[in-house]
Amino acid sequence: MNTITMKDYLRSIITTALNQFDLSKEEIPEIQIEKPNQPEHGDSASNIALNLAGTLKMNPRSIAEEIVEKMEYDPRKIDAVEIAGPGFINFRYAENYLFEELQGVLDQGARFGETETRAGQRILIEFVSANPTGPLTVGHGRNAVLGDTVARLLEWTGAEVDREYYFNNAGRQMRMLGQSVQARYRQELGQDAELPEDGYEGEYIRDIAHALVEEHGEALLDTSDITAFKEKAEQLIFEEIQATLQRMNIKMDLFFNEQEVYDDGSIDQVVNAFREKDLAYDKDGATWFRTSRFGKEKDTVLVKSTGEPTYRLPDIAYHANKLERGYDQCIDVFGADHIDTYPDVLSGLEALGYDRSRVDVIVYQFVTIVKEGKPFKMSTRKANFITLDELMDEVGPDVTRFFFLMRAPNTHLEFDVAAAKEEGEKNPVFYLQYAHARIHSILRKVKQEYAFGEAPDLTILTHESENKLIKSMIRFPEMIQSAAESREPHRLINYLDDLASHFTSFYHDCRILGEDEKLVQARTALAKATAQVLANGLGILGISAPEQM
Repeated sequence: MNTITMKDYLRSIITTALNQFDLSKEEIPEIQIEKPNQPEHGDSASNIALNLAGTLKMNPRSIAEEIVEKMEYDPRKIDAVEIAGPGFINFRYAENYLFEELQGVLDQGARFGETETRAGQRILIEFVSANPTGPLTVGHGRNAVLGDTVARLLEWTGAEVDREYYFNNAGRQMRMLGQSVQARYRQELGQDAELPEDGYEGEYIRDIAHALVEEHGEALLDTSDITAFKEKAEQLIFEEIQATLQRMNIKMDLFFNEQEVYDDGSIDQVVNAFREKDLAYDKDGATWFRTSRFGKEKDTVLVKSTGEPTYRLPDIAYHANKLERGYDQCIDVFGADHIDTYPDVLSGLEALGYDRSRVDVIVYQFVTIVKEGKPFKMSTRKANFITLDELMDEVGPDVTRFFFLMRAPNTHLEFDVAAAKEEGEKNPVFYLQYAHARIHSILRKVKQEYAFGEAPDLTILTHESENKLIKSMIRFPEMIQSAAESREPHRLINYLDDLASHFTSFYHDCRILGEDEKLVQARTALAKATAQVLANGLGILGISAPEQM
């Protein structure tokens, strides 16, 4: 397994060279390694000298010269180190390094891209977390896909990741659900029954009621207890939710019921702990949390005057439970409507003595479904929302996942149905799938015409387009690390687009069939490696990589 990327290697040799300056850990800024915009500037570059200028009170170019002078690097990896502009340090990769890395892609196959950056870390990522009151909607889709893909990225960097679904099957929403099903059940049996005010009107409520009629007949007509209606609704809705997630290639590892933090006394323990630290007090019949102590302008209600906790209280108890389970990091995926409220939960954890930095929050913007340039409603079959299943019926699971991941989470997403239904290379997901399928078509033709014996001689791949393709390909592990660290899967999509583009240029400039057999063999190996990286990347995105289209 490739555990040290070129970025990691360059950071290590720069860090060693910095020892000459006798800086403390705090004084050394993050060592950034980037791909230069202009290929003539090399393969990687660092601006560390510029970032140290203020600390060292020196000209950045002079700092760069001193760093390079003390730098020790492996000539099998680095061919040259140069200083450019005001103090950038540019690195050029050794040609043999490229060939060794290409061989590594071929050797590691479906595992190429895996690193051990987070080996030994246990991470819990909570996402979806929709209460079982109805089918998953488009509004849940971006949350679900984003959470699952971040989990996959973290797994590829060596972490042990659990996916958790947090839900509440108590309270007013579930009561309204049970009453709605009861009303439809009575209607199914010919009685005159009205839906409760603000009840659930979707067709799925009638489906649940029909299932109860088939199971119990008229036996539930005279009962005033809504438990049977509520429980049946929860069962069938959860079955549908899990089927929808499975269709999207998502499997949850754990389900956590909010009721657990009530039943085990965690709620009361949180309030009592706050009171002991003078962080909770009573006013106007309610219990308040002194969030003003944590930088907030006003204090926050924990328990309403009715005795009902606000959602912050069980959420604080739930997050304490997560940390107590021994996870090194807990990640939450929240919609933008949580942006002003989740800090209260973090403040609560801090008040309880937990390290709030162990909780990371991904906040995503909402999705607008667009068709022909206008907001689009695909169906009224299940009340006034679009279900994820309806969207997948329209464009397919692969396209659904891909389009939800195309933009940075913190940007608003317009899901263009017309663009998503395109079946040609104009559709960005099909562009990548076609690239993978086209390479396999080439590999099948080669297999028909050639029977290679010895291992390919990769050192004959000296054309500029071959060189660029190899360099693009071996950046894959770095890109996974970057996307995992930033929690931004769209970075991986951008990388795969770039890789597919480099393959197109290579295939245009360098014939595979009809050349000298050794060159055919080497270029075939290069094509095979490219297909492998595309397949690995699409797999991380949760999208299929067909060999024929």
